Amino acid sequence: MATAVREQLAKAEHSAVHLEMRDSYMLDDPEFIAWQQGKRLDPADQESWWRSWLDVVTEVTGRGVSMRRLRVVSEPVTDYIRYEYDVTFPNVAAGEEVRWLPRSRTGDLLLPGLDGWVMDGRVVVLHHFTGEGQWAPAKMEVREDAELAARYLAAYEAAWERAIPHAEFHPA
Repeated sequence: MATAVREQLAKAEHSAVHLEMRDSYMLDDPEFIAWQQGKRLDPADQESWWRSWLDVVTEVTGRGVSMRRLRVVSEPVTDYIRYEYDVTFPNVAAGEEVRWLPRSRTGDLLLPGLDGWVMDGRVVVLHHFTGEGQWAPAKMEVREDAELAARYLAAYEAAWERAIPHAEFHPA
């Protein structure tokens, strides 16, 4: 079943930006639990990577859509952020640009309260989570709202300029 994000990515023509603001998500995720138990992705074994998502990234970026992900993180980072860092190299290999922004660098920025995507500067997909990082009942909300998209993009771009590219970021 396609998610709202995948549906919107399939329609994207120019850009797709994703803002992640939480220090943990779905701590009961089997992949995260396996990582905690020592499982690591093998850079040489692309078949071991999360293929369904990476296929989406490859298809979207292959159409010339700029795909960027920004993660705002507390330091020292949580185990979950270490996990995300460890499993990000396949996203980059598939064409997604990823940056990390330590929360300590955001004091004068105004950032949204919800994680979300902005597609082509006009569609916003908002993510709803519980305090424990589980999907909230509303899960995702899709809004075709150019004004909201512009506000999200302004915050995103200000944060993106300060963020550290994935290859240069080293979790504390």
